[in-house]
Amino acid sequence: MTAGRGPDRRRLLPGNGPLARVPPALAFVAVLAVFVLGVWLGGVAGAAVLVLLAGGAGALLAAAWPRFSAPERSVRLLVIVVVVGIALERLA
Repeated sequence: MTAGRGPDRRRLLPGNGPLARVPPALAFVAVLAVFVLGVWLGGVAGAAVLVLLAGGAGALLAAAWPRFSAPERSVRLLVIVVVVGIALERLA
């Protein structure tokens, strides 16, 4: 079967990359902390932090793109667009 197709499409794939051993709860808390830092800083520094956060999320989305269905992709893209929008708002 091709990647992203078939009944086992939603099963997580084991990996050996740098994020393989990070607990999901820790990853969530880290992303939340970076987001709060970007909003709290404001100005150019806060916008830069938020753009870096959106870029990282975009890179992860691009790497996992075949594993997601169209609605899952749409929601993730929407979240990235919202973070970029908040970054632009912090510049004002």
